[in-house]
Amino acid sequence: MFLKALSKDLFTNKLIQIKKSWRFYLCLLPFMAAFFLFTILPVIRSVIYSFCYYNVLQPAQFIGLDNYKNLLLNDDVFVKAVINTVVFAVFTGPGGYLLSLLLAWMINDFGRTVRTILVVIFYAPSISGQLYVIWQLIFSGDSQGYANVILTQLGIINEPIQWLTDPTYMMTICIIVSLWMSLGAGFLSFVAGFQGVDKGLYEAAAIDGITNRYQELWYITLPAIRPQMMFGAVMSITAAFGSATILQTLCGFPSTDYAAHTIVTHLQDYGTIRYDMGYACAISTILFLVMVLLNKYIQRMLRGVGQ
Repeated sequence: MFLKALSKDLFTNKLIQIKKSWRFYLCLLPFMAAFFLFTILPVIRSVIYSFCYYNVLQPAQFIGLDNYKNLLLNDDVFVKAVINTVVFAVFTGPGGYLLSLLLAWMINDFGRTVRTILVVIFYAPSISGQLYVIWQLIFSGDSQGYANVILTQLGIINEPIQWLTDPTYMMTICIIVSLWMSLGAGFLSFVAGFQGVDKGLYEAAAIDGITNRYQELWYITLPAIRPQMMFGAVMSITAAFGSATILQTLCGFPSTDYAAHTIVTHLQDYGTIRYDMGYACAISTILFLVMVLLNKYIQRMLRGVGQ
């Protein structure tokens, strides 16, 4: 009875707070409506369609778990896509995250002008989509490709290497390009986070026995920028597991022997080419669940930073 009464009191107090703050909720209403319409509702519909056969032209037909069974048991290309995605994510996710954090920390002590210039230089590749052309020129498979020219002049190779069509090299090159372009929104959040740390904390830490910059980083800076670290982790996970553009642009679609085929590429194959939307929704649902679980795991890890 006590718990029931307590719950009722809490609910009543919450209603009173909502009535007092109705103007704020009214201001949030347009955003919440758009968020529900364009984010929450599509996710819900995607999960529902994952249990159906749906080719867009005909009404969806409920088929239970058949899409998931075919995906996990009979689709060899999906298995290869999962392996490629994991390999790509293991290198580009943590690698891009640590690279963003390290570079943001290194330029933090520069003056405002120098720091701004460095931020622009590091951030520019992530927003310049046409820079893929540069990498295509560097790793062109003909004798005029920059990498082939240099290696030939050094006597390392005798004939051009097909960098972007040979499965031996494709994934490695895509990982390199992804790391080069990984300094995006997460990097900017780290830069802003470092600038927002209270300088008085470092003075107090020095009195308490902190003697070098590495101890300052672990015990003061990182705990102070934990929200930015969480944001950067989410962006890195999303970018790593949602990879498709880099691999498609450099290696084509489909790539040779599916060597650069990822989960998102597989999703696009069934969703935009074959129009098997139920199967595509099953792929997206699995990818969504994996990303949610990884985000939860990263949150748990970041709680231990600085402790």
